[in-house]
Amino acid sequence: MSTANNSAIVEISQTANKFRSSIVLQLENKFIDVKSILGLFTTLLDTGTYQLHVHGPDADDAKKAILDVFAKHNLAIEVASE
Repeated sequence: MSTANNSAIVEISQTANKFRSSIVLQLENKFIDVKSILGLFTTLLDTGTYQLHVHGPDADDAKKAILDVFAKHNLAIEVASE
């Protein structure tokens, strides 16, 4: 894994931990809590488009922040329709 991916994982986790909402990535049948750095290390090894699921009191702000971090690191993500 490259240093760029490592920095993306750390930034995604740090950003997610600023929010109270539940923030989960889905890739096919895998679901990972974005606040878990270990989970991100295993999930972001896969290529593909991630589905973002966000639920909670600050969901809109959390969603925007996570989308911004993914865009910054050129990672493909879509907001899941609930």
